Amino acid sequence: MNHPLVAALALTALGTAAGAETLTVSTWGGSFRDLIDETIARKFTEETGVEVEYITGGTIDRLNAAQLNKDAPESDVTFTTSHIGWLYQNGGLFEELDMGKIPNASNLVEQAKISPGHIGAWAYVYTIGYRPDMLPEGIDFDSWEDLWSPELAGSIAAPDFDPSHIIAVSALLSGSDAENWEDGQEKLLALKPNFKAFYTNDANSQQLISTGETPVQIILSMNAYHMKNEGVDIALAIPSEGAVLGVDTMGITAGTEKAELAYQFINAALDPEVQAQIAQIKKGSPVVTGVELPAEVAELPGVFTTAEQWDSQALIIPHALRAEKTAEWRKWFSENMIAN
Repeated sequence: MNHPLVAALALTALGTAAGAETLTVSTWGGSFRDLIDETIARKFTEETGVEVEYITGGTIDRLNAAQLNKDAPESDVTFTTSHIGWLYQNGGLFEELDMGKIPNASNLVEQAKISPGHIGAWAYVYTIGYRPDMLPEGIDFDSWEDLWSPELAGSIAAPDFDPSHIIAVSALLSGSDAENWEDGQEKLLALKPNFKAFYTNDANSQQLISTGETPVQIILSMNAYHMKNEGVDIALAIPSEGAVLGVDTMGITAGTEKAELAYQFINAALDPEVQAQIAQIKKGSPVVTGVELPAEVAELPGVFTTAEQWDSQALIIPHALRAEKTAEWRKWFSENMIAN
């Protein structure tokens, strides 16, 4: 026997076995899966040698799967929205985070500290996006109130899957808040003539505004900047009341056997250089302080890089309340705004 060769083969086998270890991440598909893979996962694999694999699907579909597989979780880390994350949290689907195991979390902005089990990965806003070349004279969206202008009749689109933004805004403009959202129902019903369509997903949103069918939208800022990069003449407004903050979050799946690796993954996500990469790719806000961004990104409406911007320009719907009310809001909105 050639003992050196046997030893070499044994070492190769051990290396292959070690390299085969993976961390499984549950996330959305498409560009968001690619975003995670190109930024967070790359950093994590460089640091640990562990590869990342993905389970992808819609926000609610993955929540339902996590509930069904609670006793045998399919993933180690889960990405979801801030409010749906509260449904994971309340359902015992997230581990309580030990922040001492996430050194980079010491720089986390307050607005990204969502629950004991999930924290922000990046942020964005839903706000007013519009085609400047297609607006009537005198419309500038200094306030959300400008959406109610009679000149915008049959011009506006909003998401049918999440009416929380305009429900909260209508309550605010009625002198109330999201918790007492019924106070804004009359105000919201008055906006009905200005709606032209309700989009079902990001692609539908992009189509409606790029063709000019709905030259005004309540829109995801990241989508607006994607279209702008595609050559669509689109602008974003940050109304005086603030733009509705969205935070995509991450948590460690309860019952994972790879919790320590999951902590390393989350720490990699909050690395300032990784946060800068995410912001540059998606034109969103970093969720940790001390991130250096190019001026052309940092100056974009809806990209928050200072405490003053976070405090004055972000309109926050309480995340736990939003989780509690989502089904009720969707039902009311569907029956009273979308129907007929």
